[in-house]
Amino acid sequence: MTQPAAAESDEAEPGTESRISRLEEEGDIAADYLEGLLDIADLDGDIDMDVEGDRASVSIVGEGLAHLVGKDGEVLEALQELTRLAVTRETGERTRMMLDIGGHRAARRAALVELGTEAVEQAKSTGQGVRLSPMSPFERKVVHDTVAAAGLRSESEGEEPNRHVIVYPA
Repeated sequence: MTQPAAAESDEAEPGTESRISRLEEEGDIAADYLEGLLDIADLDGDIDMDVEGDRASVSIVGEGLAHLVGKDGEVLEALQELTRLAVTRETGERTRMMLDIGGHRAARRAALVELGTEAVEQAKSTGQGVRLSPMSPFERKVVHDTVAAAGLRSESEGEEPNRHVIVYPA
């Protein structure tokens, strides 16, 4: 009797286990690649892996990793792209894996949620659009999600690296 129930739950969410398994594999490949880079650079750091929503999430945790983040996260972004290329090479499929180093991205996400919330309040109070400073795709996504959760509309405008978000009143 237990087996039919399991089969029914598999039918309710087809591919869930295989999707999670694929994302865990991406995380494992990314972790192996990053461990190799840390060894080459003779740096200490622990690697944590998780699956968050529809992407693998890999974090390097430890002391003295600020130079791996770089100014405004530039080195972090480059390491993420290199790691994504390594995962793509192994799997043959494009990955949306997210890399964080020393909690930089998590702290930046919190600051962006606050910025987005402030822009929402300003747009509501003035009745005019609020133009934010240029941001990376990751940063813009966090702001767009914050604005949408508040019930307002936002759009990205401009060309990289000067692409920015505009928050519009309701």
